[in-house]
Amino acid sequence: MLLPPTPLLPISQYKTHNAPNCLFHRKFEIEENKHLLFCCSLSHGRRQTGEDNPQNPSTSQVNLRNKLLSKRTRATEATKGGHHREICGLVGITFRTRMSLMNVPVDEGLLLSMLLKVMNAKKTLELGVFTGYSLLTTAIALPADGKVCNSLDVDKEAYEVGLPFIQKAGVEHKINFCQSDAFTVLNDLITKGKEEGSFDFAFVDADKDSYMGYHKLLMKLVKVGGIIAYDNTLWFGTVAEPEENVQEFARKGRKHLLELNSFLAADDRVELAVVSIGDGLTLCRRLLREQ
Repeated sequence: MLLPPTPLLPISQYKTHNAPNCLFHRKFEIEENKHLLFCCSLSHGRRQTGEDNPQNPSTSQVNLRNKLLSKRTRATEATKGGHHREICGLVGITFRTRMSLMNVPVDEGLLLSMLLKVMNAKKTLELGVFTGYSLLTTAIALPADGKVCNSLDVDKEAYEVGLPFIQKAGVEHKINFCQSDAFTVLNDLITKGKEEGSFDFAFVDADKDSYMGYHKLLMKLVKVGGIIAYDNTLWFGTVAEPEENVQEFARKGRKHLLELNSFLAADDRVELAVVSIGDGLTLCRRLLREQ
């Protein structure tokens, strides 16, 4: 008989945890394995009751996949001498929250980290932080003089879940977190006049109905040759499905992302690559200066 895991806690109840130690990791290994089994039962339609359960089978399947990838990454990073304890600790904490589906998948984080290193990026933006997994991987990937000049999110409480891991990794000095609406900050950067074309990279994992508006502003801020990365552009695969086959909860996001994908495909100012990793990652390399 499959037993449900310890009920998932709201984000605020994780704020007192320090960076992981061996006992901490062991505890979460046990709890995550319970949750993993429970997710398996959900994905087979056996048990779907209780407000603390994952919202739908697709959430369970994504969590299951991310859990397996997280274990693989933990072993890989350990052999490379990386910040595997901090990264995996943050993945584990996020996995236990109600909204863990919002987290960037582990394999996508590895890709972004490699991309930043290949680019030798030094100055970046991040729109949508959540608990900070992508932010942590970015800060680690940047050189000593690199900086996430603006990491923007309206939810500071979620960011504070990941802050102990960022501090333990020794990269807090590379991050400027700003609790704010992204449009306000981006417009302010443009108005100042000194930031246009100065950013190497921007990562966007925020409200999908604002992606088009963000793109307009980011094209002014990211330099020619720089990259803007948009997360979730395949939206559970629904962008390839007829609308009548799409569940109601996914239709609004699907509509906005279809509009974005069509716009980017026709935008001759960018070179485009859509990567079927995670929930879809679209990379836009800026080619032309704004007229």
